[in-house]
Amino acid sequence: MLSQIEAVRIEIENDLAAVDSSAAVEAFRLKHLVKKGTLQGLIDQLRAVPKEEKPAIGKALNVLRSFVDSEFERLRTTYAQTSTVTPIDLSLPARGTQAGSVHPITQTLDRIVDIFSSMGFDVAEGPDVEDDARNFSKLNFAEDHPARDMQDTFFVNAADRNDLLLRTHTSSVQVRVMESTKPPIRCIMPGRVYRNEAVSARSLAEFHQVEGLYIDKGVTMADLKGTIMAFARRFYDENAKFRFRTSYFPFTEPSAEVDMSCFLCHGEGCRVCKHTGWLEIAGCGMVHPNVLTACGIDPEEYSGFAFGFGVERVVMMLTGIDDIRLLYENDLRVLKQF
Repeated sequence: MLSQIEAVRIEIENDLAAVDSSAAVEAFRLKHLVKKGTLQGLIDQLRAVPKEEKPAIGKALNVLRSFVDSEFERLRTTYAQTSTVTPIDLSLPARGTQAGSVHPITQTLDRIVDIFSSMGFDVAEGPDVEDDARNFSKLNFAEDHPARDMQDTFFVNAADRNDLLLRTHTSSVQVRVMESTKPPIRCIMPGRVYRNEAVSARSLAEFHQVEGLYIDKGVTMADLKGTIMAFARRFYDENAKFRFRTSYFPFTEPSAEVDMSCFLCHGEGCRVCKHTGWLEIAGCGMVHPNVLTACGIDPEEYSGFAFGFGVERVVMMLTGIDDIRLLYENDLRVLKQF
C-alpha cells in the first residue's frame, strides 16, 4: 500500500508540473480531488488494510492529502489572478429580446371564465388553506371517508387548531358562497387544489380545478345538462355529442360523469380518447339536500346543480402535451409554443 501511495504521489507531482492554465487546474481537481478521484480511491482502500498497518498507511495518506490540497490551492490562486476577462465589444448590436406569453393554463382558465361569464355566472374565490368542515363535513363526506386520510389530504399543523388542511377541491368555495349568499346563486370557482398523490406523467400533487354552482327555485337536471353542453360546444366542438353516465359523489344526488364525443377524431377513435371516440370532461350532479341544509339553505324551497373538472387535463387535450409535468417545468421550448 505504501508503494501504491508513492506511485500516486509521483503521478500527482507530474500532473502539477504540467499545469499551465486555469483549465488545467480544473482538470487536475477532477482527476485527483473529487469523490471518485485518485486520492479518494486510496482512502477507500484503507478499510482493507490490516489493523496493525493502518497507522502508518493513514499517516502517509494524510501527508499526501495535505500536499495535494496546498499545491492545488496555490495553483488555483495563481491562475485565478492571471486569468484575463474578455472585453465587451460595445460596437456589437444588442441581443434581441424574447417576448413572453401567457401560460397555457392561464390561457385556458381565462377562456373558461369568459364563456361562463357570458352565460351569467359570477366568479367566486376562497382560501387555499381551508377547515375540515367546509372541505368535507358540510359537503356530506362521512367521518371515515378515505379522502380524509393522510394519504389523500395535506393537513396543516397549527398551534391552536387541528382541523386545517390544503383544500382538496374548490367545492369548499361553494360552501362559503352558500353560507354567505342568499339564492339565487350562479357562479364558478376556479383555483388551485392540493392532494397527496404521487407525481407522474398523469398526476400532480397541486393542480387547478373549475367548479360551478347554480341554486334557485325549480332547478332541474335538465338545466344542468343544458349548461354543460352549451359550455362544451363553445369551448371544444360546436357539433359535439354527449352522454351522461351514472356516478357517485357525496355532495350530489343524483350524480353523473359527462362524456363528449372526441373533438380530435370526431368519434372515430384516437390516442387521446383511447380509441373509444369519447372524452370524459366533467363530473356533475344535483346538489345533495344535506349540503343545502348544512349551508343554511332550505332544500324544500331550493334546488341546484354543481359540476367540476380539472384544468390541466383540458390543457393536455387541447395542446397534445402528454406529460403534465411539462406544464410546470418552465421549459421555454414548451412554453414559447403558446
